[in-house]
Amino acid sequence: MDHLIAFSITVFTGFFAITNPISNMTIFMSLVDEADVTEKRAISRKAAFVAFIIVLVFVILGKFIFQLFGITIPAFKITGGILIFYVGFEMLQSKKSNVKHLNKTKLDEDIAISPLAIPIIAGPGTIVTAMNFVSNAGYVKIAIVIAIYAVMCFLNYLAFNLSGFIVKNLGRNVISVIGKIMGLIIAIIGTSMIIQGIKISFDLPMMP
Repeated sequence: MDHLIAFSITVFTGFFAITNPISNMTIFMSLVDEADVTEKRAISRKAAFVAFIIVLVFVILGKFIFQLFGITIPAFKITGGILIFYVGFEMLQSKKSNVKHLNKTKLDEDIAISPLAIPIIAGPGTIVTAMNFVSNAGYVKIAIVIAIYAVMCFLNYLAFNLSGFIVKNLGRNVISVIGKIMGLIIAIIGTSMIIQGIKISFDLPMMP
């Protein structure tokens, strides 16, 4: 039971850092600035739902995708770790990741799918993180990953709906600092994935 609790905490921390609902609020606000309250709620609800479905598909079909394309777990962990480290490093440098780069978007509900659902909530980094958690996991851990990501999508939905209030009270500087902390956590997760991939490749003992 203890190892499942530890796994759940690790999954939650990883997803929270990579999806970063607090930093995403400012992006949401810039995209839906001209929308009314009803439109904002509809867009945020659709974005969270679509993001969940995208990651759910990759989590469920992850092992099949590995087999279909002949992807090995060590190769996935090393490549995925490099990608996640890069996203975290850019956040530490106060840069918007190219994965989440946005141009001006005309306001309509399609922005709920792109860019909000993908790549903002369910970008490549999120998908890689999810697949890493289930790459050699049993059904219980896969269920935990799905449940925690559902919670994370709901948190993004809440953050989008409360974005105006939260930004007004916290300030953009505080949100920027939180973004840097999340970037550090993401970079560490990426480094950990690379180390795991190398250890599996060379059959080295895994640290507890």
